[in-house]
Amino acid sequence: MKIVLLGYMASGKSAVGKMLAERLKIQFIDLDNYIEEKENLSIKNIFNFKGEIYFRRKESEYLQELINLDSNYVISLGGGTPCYGNNMEIITSNSKSFYLSASINTIFNRIKTETSQRPLVSTIGIDNLQEYIGKHLFERSAFYNKAAETVSVNDKSLIEIVNELESLL
Repeated sequence: MKIVLLGYMASGKSAVGKMLAERLKIQFIDLDNYIEEKENLSIKNIFNFKGEIYFRRKESEYLQELINLDSNYVISLGGGTPCYGNNMEIITSNSKSFYLSASINTIFNRIKTETSQRPLVSTIGIDNLQEYIGKHLFERSAFYNKAAETVSVNDKSLIEIVNELESLL
């Protein structure tokens, strides 16, 4: 069983993925962490020193590598992963995919104090952040909505989200 969690940044993909994998007694893989290990650089430094195009190319390459593994796992993707190359096609044909859907307000409230750690929003500024999130969500929703299932994470605890995902498996 290959379970892929996708959605916008701060939708809870990593936290939910860890708990779900633990509950199912299978491996958890965070794609961003996997990329950092393989590249020996943080995501922020990959963006800063090698650029987004390089990052997106490597992201697709490592996603394909992970999808080809002959094992069961839960993988959490980066927010942009489904939107580049043929990543969404790879995901939908080789796994059970879940879109963790979060509202603009939920995302804003989760990231407003940690923008410096998130390369795509580090230069936006708090005043423009909600508009930026809304625009990005709109652009990415066509990809996110190709997931097999959509689970809203708004106003739900981690346990509630994991329980819902488990019931959909």
